[in-house]
Amino acid sequence: MDPDAVKSTLSNLAYGNVMAAAARNLQKEMVAQDKAQSSSKAYDEVDLDELMDDPELEKLHAERIAALKKEVEKRQEQKKKGHGEYRDVSEGEFLGEVTSSELVICHFYHHGFYRCKIMDKHLKELAPKYLDTKFIKVDAENAPFFVTKLGIKTLPCVIFFRKGVAGDRLVGFEDLGAKDDFPTKKLENLLMKKGIIREKKRDEGGDDYSESIRRSVRSSAYSDSDSD
Repeated sequence: MDPDAVKSTLSNLAYGNVMAAAARNLQKEMVAQDKAQSSSKAYDEVDLDELMDDPELEKLHAERIAALKKEVEKRQEQKKKGHGEYRDVSEGEFLGEVTSSELVICHFYHHGFYRCKIMDKHLKELAPKYLDTKFIKVDAENAPFFVTKLGIKTLPCVIFFRKGVAGDRLVGFEDLGAKDDFPTKKLENLLMKKGIIREKKRDEGGDDYSESIRRSVRSSAYSDSDSD
């Protein structure tokens, strides 16, 4: 028998065995994938049906909507009290402003002082971000009674009120690096450390968050109406 012919025959057999094994493996993989996809689809369908009728899920949804409604009402009430903006108030308005909100930041300023204008710029930027805190300012020249009562001797002077009681204060820029070009973030971090502004929840996002709350509440109202 020709040795070359035998060698060629053995080589062809080996190649055929390899290809056959590869074909079997590919077939197994395809069958396994089909089973996995069918199982996943059936599992998703079962889960969806179960979730649609799950009383616990309905309860959680109702609780979430109730919480969102409460948050909307709270924000509306805060805005009525002047939260969300940085406002100039008179000496006659001052007492009512600091006693009507739990947390108040009040900047006593002089309209001709450059550093007071710097402080104004930063507080104006922070006011819309922290609705739990009221941001106001008072012209020190036009509020002599409270300037004396609060022992204010250096401007700018930012006093923190909690439930109408004066607490910590920032005098000048000493706590801000004693420089005029400090970033708003530095003041923000300091106010947060003092506890006069509260760290925002992770899912809060200013106007976008408020709009998402309103959409959720409207959606719930429509659902309630349809169910009736």
